[in-house]
Parts: sequence; C-alpha cells; structure tokens
Amino acid sequence: MNCLLALLLSRLPASLFSLLCVSSLILLPAAVRSEDTVGPHPLKTIPLTQLDSLLPSGTHLLFERSAIEAFLTALDGAPPDWAAVYGSGHHDPGHDERLFNLNRERDATREGNPSLNRRVAFVWTGELSQFDPEAKGYGVAVGPEFTSTSWGMVRFKPEELPSNLRVRPDKTVADLISQRLARHEKVRVIVVMAGALSPSESIIYDFSHDEEGVGLIMPVVRIDHVEVVLRNPQAS
Repeated sequence: MNCLLALLLSRLPASLFSLLCVSSLILLPAAVRSEDTVGPHPLKTIPLTQLDSLLPSGTHLLFERSAIEAFLTALDGAPPDWAAVYGSGHHDPGHDERLFNLNRERDATREGNPSLNRRVAFVWTGELSQFDPEAKGYGVAVGPEFTSTSWGMVRFKPEELPSNLRVRPDKTVADLISQRLARHEKVRVIVVMAGALSPSESIIYDFSHDEEGVGLIMPVVRIDHVEVVLRNPQAS
C-alpha cells in the first residue's frame, strides 16, 4: 500500500510539482530544521567544481549523469524494460498494475544492498527572493532538476521538501544581490541536499508526463544536510 500511495503521489504532472516547489519555501526535515532555527544558512560562493568540499567525507556525489547511472546500476542492476511496462500507454488497462509490480519487484530485490546505506548528494535549482528584514535573510524558492540518463529521466525527491530556507550572504555579495534584484534580474542559486535513501521507499519508478513512454526514476532521499551556492557570484 505504501508503494502504491507513493507512486500515485509521484505522478503529479511535472509542471505542477515544479510550480508547487517554486511557489513555496522549502520544508526541511527535523535534522535540518533544528539548524534553521538559529538563523539563515550562509550563502556560499565557491566554484561549482568544489561542491564536494561542502559535504561530509564519504558522501557520494550524484551531480553528473555518469555518477547517477553507476549508482542506479549498483542498486538495481539494469534499467527496466520501459516499452513492456508502458504497453499501449496510460489508457492500457494493465499499465498501472505493471508499473506497481515493477516497483514492488525492485523494492524486494534491492533489500540488503549496501548501496542503500551510502550517503548521497544531489542538486536542485533555486532563486532568491527579496531580503526579509525580520528573518535577516533572503528566501529561497526551489525546484527539481531532471537528468536524462540511459535509464530514463532521473529526478531526486527529498523525503520531506525543505521549507522556510533562507540564506545570508556576506556584505559584498549582499550588495551585488540587491543591485540585481533592483534591476528585476533573477538571482539563481544551487541547492545541494545530502542524506541517505529513504528506508521505506528508496526509489520510485514512473513515466514522464512530458514525453510519452519515457521512464522516470525518482530516488527518495532523507535529507540531513543542505548547502546553498550562488551562481555567477561576480555578476553585477
């Protein structure tokens, strides 16, 4: 039943899911919420090639297609036969049952796999809103990233969506951000989230709602660490 419920929830249209994410601020799970109570997260300005330096040692970086494919192979061996599962499409009477069975079978064969316990990190994209004097930081609106792989489209899902995420840059960067926002320019950030796969629902298989017949793989991660990095910090 948990598998079916998660599958049904995951099948919201991608555009609606993204809208919900971007229009609301992130709800962090307990471990991160406790950090959030002391104030905004520091806004990092390091090069994107150094993202690994922000994370605890041993974290498996799933930022690139090759790393994601290798991780999925370690967990599930090979991609599903998407054509067989899809059949004649969403109106095929056996479509939902085949998809449900795929998830149940993969959950069962994945049990005991040591890769389930590895710490992983992935990225979503974000955008800063105006400075909030009361919270003493900039709000961050966040949306998911999709990666095209040989397995299908991959979209990482936090077990709980981070909320009320705010960041505080140093004064020099804050001045640049204020200037860009005053010109109605978008100030984009990268949100790095790390943790372990959810023990109850580690990976959900579905179909893309943007491209007919294309598989969608959603690793579900229990988040315990969040970093926010400014894109193009020198832009003015």
